[in-house]
Amino acid sequence: MFHKSKLASVALILAPWLLLLALWYGVRASGLVNPSLVPAPHEVLEKFVELSQDRLWRDIWMSTQRVFVGVALGTLLAVPVGFCLGWYKGLRSFMDPVINFFRALPPIALIPLVIVYFGIGEAAKTVILFYASFFAAVIVMYEGIAQISPIFIRVARTLGANDAEIFGKVIVPLTIPHILTAVRVALGVAWATLVASELIAAQQGLGALIQNASSFFQLDIIYVGIICIGFIALSMDLVLRLVTRRLVAWQDRIA
Repeated sequence: MFHKSKLASVALILAPWLLLLALWYGVRASGLVNPSLVPAPHEVLEKFVELSQDRLWRDIWMSTQRVFVGVALGTLLAVPVGFCLGWYKGLRSFMDPVINFFRALPPIALIPLVIVYFGIGEAAKTVILFYASFFAAVIVMYEGIAQISPIFIRVARTLGANDAEIFGKVIVPLTIPHILTAVRVALGVAWATLVASELIAAQQGLGALIQNASSFFQLDIIYVGIICIGFIALSMDLVLRLVTRRLVAWQDRIA
């Protein structure tokens, strides 16, 4: 029985990927699209193996490093800012239009200004990823904090807790799920912004790999870069989900 449930779980995980592969082959074989414009999955796999022996792992490491630094800096600032905005309603009303104004600006539109102020080195790429991560995370943080029920604080005061105890034993545990969600959202946004950040004179990185390949119409390399970004982002998200389940095991969940 245990083995059957395990096999069922594995089949459930593999099914959408197999369906996606079948759809990919189907589109290519249908004649609706020129086959030269859609490299077959096995051709993309062959290119992945070829690039793995050359530059791919360096590109993956460089892009992962940039995303990690940008997200780390962005969320480190977003957590206290989001907490203050969520906790103090007046401050939230005052700052909300400004936060949403900058959140709506696409990072790629800021690249000319970033180059002027930060040059074309690693600092410029980090600034773009920081910008995207911060505004994504701060929205999640302050919306989550604002929804914490004040009844928890009233109950703690009724039981004789002082302000320090309320903050450490009530507020902090209640904010942990929102912090982890903010990190997850920031990671997703940062990976989505990666190619834009690597427009700034990048010689290495998955974004640079994709851009160089597009200049020479190397579609199989473009597919490799896109798939690598997707799987790395997915892997990071799965790790964060596991961490979230461990840290907030006390929280009631639907599933």
